[in-house]
Amino acid sequence: MARNVLGSILALVGATAAVWSPFRAWYDGRHGRSYRLGDLFSSSGVTDVRAGLFASLFLPLVIAGVITLAGVLVQSRVLVALAGVIVLGFTVLWMVRVGQAEGSLSVDSDGNGLGLGVAMAFGGGVLLLVAAALLRGRGRRREPLPPEPSEPTAPPLGAPPPEPGTTTPPEDQPTATWRRPPQDHT
Repeated sequence: MARNVLGSILALVGATAAVWSPFRAWYDGRHGRSYRLGDLFSSSGVTDVRAGLFASLFLPLVIAGVITLAGVLVQSRVLVALAGVIVLGFTVLWMVRVGQAEGSLSVDSDGNGLGLGVAMAFGGGVLLLVAAALLRGRGRRREPLPPEPSEPTAPPLGAPPPEPGTTTPPEDQPTATWRRPPQDHT
């Protein structure tokens, strides 16, 4: 129970950080919401063309946030882990494509280079994976096993031994007698 609560909290914090990250600076003061999603998959790479909100990095990150919310609601480790992989995958893909376009990635004390948005997205993805590891998930419902037949018990002390070929019923089960059904002679 405590693991599920802690995992759920970490998942929600990670998803919040990931969804909020496009509204922070990613590289050289440029926000993540201004990078076109199509640039990550094109041969030209990342360009200076600005993107609309739902055509930017915001889209896969908000989808990961929705998947996380669904995973927390149904206690699914797989959904939370999938959200973490989506966030980390797009963050790393963005880093590779920007690194190709710029020649290298850098961080300096003047605020140039990688920004807080990338750190939030990366940290959010890692938190989602940690949360998935912590969640126990829903327990599988198992059919109750039928009771095992009990072994015959020994007769009480002082009782005559049973005749060969007969069995005695266990003490906790009542003995049933067989009665002949009434016959109708009409």
